[in-house]
Amino acid sequence: MKLINNAPNAPAAIGPYSQAVKTGNLLFCSGQIPIDPATGKIEATTVEGQAEQVFVNIRALLASQGAELSQVVKATVFLKEMADFPKINPLYEVAFAGHKPARSTVQVAGLPLGALIEIEVIVELE
Repeated sequence: MKLINNAPNAPAAIGPYSQAVKTGNLLFCSGQIPIDPATGKIEATTVEGQAEQVFVNIRALLASQGAELSQVVKATVFLKEMADFPKINPLYEVAFAGHKPARSTVQVAGLPLGALIEIEVIVELE
């Protein structure tokens, strides 16, 4: 098992956890919220803007391990408001460019730093 804690261009963990854990050929990525790595803050105020930043962060985390979104086998989307689902679904589809990993989407009472969206992924490494 390898703990990943220093992915360049991805926000650092904001608590006592690893950005990702690699075991065998699987990479389990901690949930990404829309923190801009340059400022350490959530800059976007809309769920659409936040979703775009989340995908930037996920791509950076995966790139640090030589992986990309096409290798995601499972995604879990956490939304502050389920009413935002129709807003993020098209962005999700574009981000995955036709790749359709298994997915769960759940509404939660709250997310870290007041985020509107968080996404975690599991990746099969080559």
